[in-house]
Amino acid sequence: MAALNPLLSLTDLGRIYGISAIHCGRILEQQGWRDRRGRPTPAALEAEAASCAGTHGQGRTVFWSRAICSELLESKGYAPMSRNVQIEQWTQLLEALQLGSPSISATPDQMAEEMPKELVEDVNQQLAVRGCSYRVSRHQRQASRSASAC
Repeated sequence: MAALNPLLSLTDLGRIYGISAIHCGRILEQQGWRDRRGRPTPAALEAEAASCAGTHGQGRTVFWSRAICSELLESKGYAPMSRNVQIEQWTQLLEALQLGSPSISATPDQMAEEMPKELVEDVNQQLAVRGCSYRVSRHQRQASRSASAC
């Protein structure tokens, strides 16, 4: 659960503030905590803003300190999104995807894989209230979390 985890992927960290992993990564780069290849700099490791897991080399996964990186993001003017806003945005997205559009190739199931699991029950409830027949299945959700490689 991203809300309770002290170490997060770049995707989960950005999600808290309603920004993409790419945008979040750029902010960390500007701070001097991330290099252009997505790896934490010695300054980030020294500040304990990042931690690497796994074997040495390209396959290492980077996790970012929620507390330390949140201080940085909030000092830059970003604010955590409220749970209600997240639920509303996921509900609107999944409802729109279920209705379909020739310009959208993603399915609701594909997008639901990215939803934080702590929102599933509330989003399903909102979908029902809105009369949408789509529901996020707890069984089809994958633990696919993007993270930068060290």
